[in-house]
Amino acid sequence: MTYEKSCGAIVYRRHHGNIELLLIKHVNSGHWSFPKGHVEPDESESETASREIMEETGIDVILDTSFREIVTYYPKKETRKNVIYFLAKAKNFDFKKQDEEIEEIKWVDMGNVNAVLTYENDKTIAEKAKKMITL
Repeated sequence: MTYEKSCGAIVYRRHHGNIELLLIKHVNSGHWSFPKGHVEPDESESETASREIMEETGIDVILDTSFREIVTYYPKKETRKNVIYFLAKAKNFDFKKQDEEIEEIKWVDMGNVNAVLTYENDKTIAEKAKKMITL
């Protein structure tokens, strides 16, 4: 069995009285999810999450590491992948996508995010994040 680990975050902003989440559409698979990426050697989970969000979207964030959720799935036979998600407040709102990996980026109203997300495990994480954001 091969093991992989990625880190990312549910990035949010308050915009015109609403809370919006940042979603990305991947070039290769076409699925909608949250920004994330592989952990580099000697890099902490929070460093990975911040770096990957910046690389993929151009958004700088304030991470909330008290929100830490793990999603486990099997992207290939004999490969188990853990993705650690934090909560992150956007410091800037204008994104710039990483063309090699990201097809599209958009801010989605928190109430509509489940209609856009592709996978159930992402929808579950989004629901947990919504509760933390509204506190």
